[in-house]
Amino acid sequence: MTDIVSYELKDGVATITMDDGKANALSHAMFDQLGAAFDKAEEAGAVVVLKGREGRFSGGFDLKEMYKGPDEAKALTKRGSEFAVRIMSFNTPVIGVSTGHCIAMGAYTMLACDYRIGADGDFKVGLNETAIGMPMHRFGIELGRYKIPKNYFNRSLINGEIFNPKDAVKAGYYDRLVPADQLDAAGAMAGQMFAQLKMNAFSYTKNAARKELFALFEECIADDLKMGLDL
Repeated sequence: MTDIVSYELKDGVATITMDDGKANALSHAMFDQLGAAFDKAEEAGAVVVLKGREGRFSGGFDLKEMYKGPDEAKALTKRGSEFAVRIMSFNTPVIGVSTGHCIAMGAYTMLACDYRIGADGDFKVGLNETAIGMPMHRFGIELGRYKIPKNYFNRSLINGEIFNPKDAVKAGYYDRLVPADQLDAAGAMAGQMFAQLKMNAFSYTKNAARKELFALFEECIADDLKMGLDL
């Protein structure tokens, strides 16, 4: 299998990079390799910096897999939801570094991270599911409700509005922007900053604060498997 996810551990920070040479589509293969990389980071007790390739964090689910049929679409949607939950419950901080376009499940992955740094530039950020005729799954709605400011919720989830990076900060996708050529340095600096935290306290607080949310997410994922997807 071709490596489309790389892993590098240095000074307590694991840098996990997605690069399929294209849109960084979130396929079963991508989730398999992301899961393996997160396993390594978990074993090392490392802070995670999750990034994409230059110009693109992720374009979302692999539509070739989604359009194979309803069962295939639901299976891949479940993988995406479970990966987002893993990020949100991970015992060490997960820093999302958006290297460019960040769309659909790519944007949800960014929303799931504990701290999000975006590249400033001519990039598109947002949830385009309704715009391309894909019903929004319940998990996605509830993750959006949790992370996206109320005044941007309808614009993002229902209207499928796509934002430039500056407006994506206002809409809750990113915590801050840096010039694209400073992104690697900013991600490394954030990783070292978060590595100074007392991880037992961080993990307890992160998961305790989200206990009821995780119960809701479990219910949503189960409901999404029953959902009729007409793609």
